[in-house]
Amino acid sequence: MKFLLRIGFLALISTWWVDGGMGAFTDLMVDLTLVKSAVAKGAVCLDGSPPGYHIQRGFGSGANNWLVDLEGGGWCSDKWSCQYRIKTPLGSSKYMEKIFFPAILSNRSEENPDFYNWNRVRVRYCDGASFAGEGYNKELGLYFRGQRIWSAVMEELMGLGMSSAKQALLSGCSAGGVASALHCDNFRALFRPQTIVKCHVDAGLFLDYVDVSGQRGLRSVFDSVVTFQGVAQNLPESCTSRMNASLCFFPENFLNGIKTPMFLLNTAYDTWQIENSLAPVSVKDGPWKFCRLNYTKCDSSQMEFLQGFRKRMITVAESFYQSKATNGVFINSCFTHGQSVLPGTWHGKDYPSIENKGVAQSVGDWYFNRSKVKLIDCPYPCDTTCHNYVS
Repeated sequence: MKFLLRIGFLALISTWWVDGGMGAFTDLMVDLTLVKSAVAKGAVCLDGSPPGYHIQRGFGSGANNWLVDLEGGGWCSDKWSCQYRIKTPLGSSKYMEKIFFPAILSNRSEENPDFYNWNRVRVRYCDGASFAGEGYNKELGLYFRGQRIWSAVMEELMGLGMSSAKQALLSGCSAGGVASALHCDNFRALFRPQTIVKCHVDAGLFLDYVDVSGQRGLRSVFDSVVTFQGVAQNLPESCTSRMNASLCFFPENFLNGIKTPMFLLNTAYDTWQIENSLAPVSVKDGPWKFCRLNYTKCDSSQMEFLQGFRKRMITVAESFYQSKATNGVFINSCFTHGQSVLPGTWHGKDYPSIENKGVAQSVGDWYFNRSKVKLIDCPYPCDTTCHNYVS
């Protein structure tokens, strides 16, 4: 799947190049801004380097609106995984460079019709705990300062004009989606009461689900992240007061307590969870060897297992939607991970849809109150709109 997604992305880039020339291509590249003042506050990446973000200023009717997107990229839960990350952009700003702003971050109205002219920000992810850790490992020289990074970057953005925003949207994908959920109410608290503030979680609905070997592997990973990085103190008290803190890193256990309006975007067959949680690497040489990487290789019993996962996903989404009238849901039946950050899945002709509504339109309809959005797809293989990103 990863190979095919890369091919799809390169094909899309080629389309931009042909249609718009080099200018259209390079307009989507955005410089990195380091928050150097954050170092004095201890708000640093795993290696102690300053955090960073990318920003494109809004214009026209969107000049006073803000979209803040939290980058994703998994987690680190022990000294080996965290030390590995400090040699990459996921652990050090020394390796960060310019990035593309596609999909929900695009400045092109044809690609991003509702948010293209807003102030759009991508906050880089370099702490390994969904912007929620707090601690320092002196022996290893590792800084677990995700919570401080969140605060420092938000403070800087407020000083750049976000404090007077008319409308604001906090977004995130994958580990960034978990971060968007965790920080949603705090984001709301930054603004004046009259500011319209909402949050968007893409591919962040990680489930505490029993894997094919009968274990709860992701629970073990999240427990290690929460313990190793000191995350517990920054998790929702409404959740930690009634269950173990590591379980409160699973959005399913705290989503319904979030007060700020939120949109939940996920696929019922999340490929990251299939490959890393449901049928992890530990079973790669067994009967799941091929199915875990390519759903067309799954037999009937394996597909039945995945349908059970889908049912659990829908149960959680239904409960979330019913918990607050201002919430929105889009759960389709494609095999992928993340749909608001990929140009080929966010918006366009013949892109993934439910009831003839694509992802971008659904998010926009919900944010601007054009309509209620509760879109839950039928089970695989009924959806014929997933052809743009076949696993």
